[in-house]
Amino acid sequence: MTATTNPGPFRLVFGFCLAQWRRQAALVGSVAAAMLLSTVCDSLIPVFAGRLVDAVAVQGAGLKAAEGAIGGILLLALASQIGRFLGFWTLTRATTVIMRRIVGETFQRVQRFSSDWQASNFAGATVRKISRGMWAYDLFADTVLLGFFPAFVMLLSVTVLLSLRWAVMGAVVAVGAFAYITLATLLTLRYVAPASKLANEADSKVGAALADSIACNAVVKSFAGEAREDERLAQVTELWRGRTHLSWMRGTRAGTAQGLAVVLLQAAVLGLGVWFWSQGRATPGDIAYVLATYTMIQGYLREISLHIRNLQRSVNDMEDMAIFARQESDVADRPGARRFQAGRGVIEFDHVGFRYRGQSNALYRDFSLVLRGGERVGLVGQSGAGKSTFVKLIQRLHDIDSGEIRIDGQSVAGLTQESLRAAIAVVPQEPVLFHRSLGENIAYGRLGASQREIEQAAIRAHAHDFIMALPQGYDTLVGERGVKLSGGERQRVALARAVLSGAGILIFDEATSSLDSISEALMQQALEDVIEDRTTIIIAHRLSTVQKVDRILVFDQGRVVEQGTHAQLLAREGGHYRALFASQALGLVGDGRELAAAGL
Repeated sequence: MTATTNPGPFRLVFGFCLAQWRRQAALVGSVAAAMLLSTVCDSLIPVFAGRLVDAVAVQGAGLKAAEGAIGGILLLALASQIGRFLGFWTLTRATTVIMRRIVGETFQRVQRFSSDWQASNFAGATVRKISRGMWAYDLFADTVLLGFFPAFVMLLSVTVLLSLRWAVMGAVVAVGAFAYITLATLLTLRYVAPASKLANEADSKVGAALADSIACNAVVKSFAGEAREDERLAQVTELWRGRTHLSWMRGTRAGTAQGLAVVLLQAAVLGLGVWFWSQGRATPGDIAYVLATYTMIQGYLREISLHIRNLQRSVNDMEDMAIFARQESDVADRPGARRFQAGRGVIEFDHVGFRYRGQSNALYRDFSLVLRGGERVGLVGQSGAGKSTFVKLIQRLHDIDSGEIRIDGQSVAGLTQESLRAAIAVVPQEPVLFHRSLGENIAYGRLGASQREIEQAAIRAHAHDFIMALPQGYDTLVGERGVKLSGGERQRVALARAVLSGAGILIFDEATSSLDSISEALMQQALEDVIEDRTTIIIAHRLSTVQKVDRILVFDQGRVVEQGTHAQLLAREGGHYRALFASQALGLVGDGRELAAAGL
């Protein structure tokens, strides 16, 4: 991935969420207005409670004042409930819209990250980060809009009201609240947060370990590895347990310290109120007002502690999602990228230089090659010779370091990746199928394909007969990654998908190397039926696959060292292809007599 400098987690996540709120400004603004109304009404209720106490303290003469105080309390309580309902209702609407959007946009970005990134990151951990980030946004929005904002409004309102009656009392509440918030913030960020971050990392490792073992269950069973996987997961979960226990215990200790701070503030406020009363500067109603006010702000202060912890937790959980939003892919469409215009399928490598990231030596140096439109080409050579890289560069799964790659005269670097890859169909060595029906898997090759078109593609790929033999035919679910099908069946489904796509360029990446002889024969026949009039590239481990192609390219260390037909290359004394063919045909016989007997 392209290197990016991320700010601290709080700035990163707050920036991410503010960007989302700007896109829902009307709804978020409505939430704030409704919570402002509710909180201001709550802050005024103790004022009327004090008036009620003073009214009932006067026999008879205070009845009218008492009724007015009760009416004020009821009206304020009703207005507060209405404001709270509107705030919650609007926030629910805004939050569900934003949660849906951030999951969709994050998935969209991750899908477009480079092949190197996908290969370097556990799918299970990535899924965990996205789903955890989605729910963390819900907690973040609730914490900020329903927690911190009302608490700030309440503390400000109470401070102002108390200051209007007793300036010293207002100052004590303001200073005490500020000191409490500072203490809670420091404990959370400096003491609890580091442990929470480590616990989250361990949580991601649990998800990754589960996904890795479950996805490879066939390997586990074949090697009787269940106990080993149990032990491996036990080690990961023990790491999670230890870190989570530490995080939770630190939260408990921090909460206790904050609770003691609340008690100290309570003693100061109530003691000051009683002192004012003893000096004749406060009535019984004033004491009731102070007591009711403190009871209210005490609840908000205790909740502030919880809000800070929730904020830290939501920031930790959302950090990965926010990083995804900032991260640029190694391979991205260039500004003004054009859509690919299909032609004959001519492929040109013009003085191409390429090295994989982290490798000191280039694989391709000044590499040039032309494949004619409609030509059938086989790529052979030892592992690591550059065959698979060749087809990856055609699809622009990596960007080259120098030179240019053109298809039908169009530089692949200047095309949209979507249009380029839609024109190229790939049948890999290990085809991956979705856990969907056979019909859906084949139809993935072309959006909106009819059932008839799906079946015609399956017929051409020699897959129709085995599909129809299944109880549910094309509606049969294939299992995760297609595990319910044999290797040959998966290959033919993948071939049908490629056929249905209508792509002018077909790539077969060792598509028969892992098949038995019968499945290989069926696949070979299917290949011959579908490659007509298309530029076809066949990466071959079994050289029998490429004996009928128009041209064979022999790769060695990123260079084409030989090219020609099967017969031409086989006739070349001391040639690379001849040696490869002899090795496969005769099983690397050491004394050479069998080679001589075969005319090689």
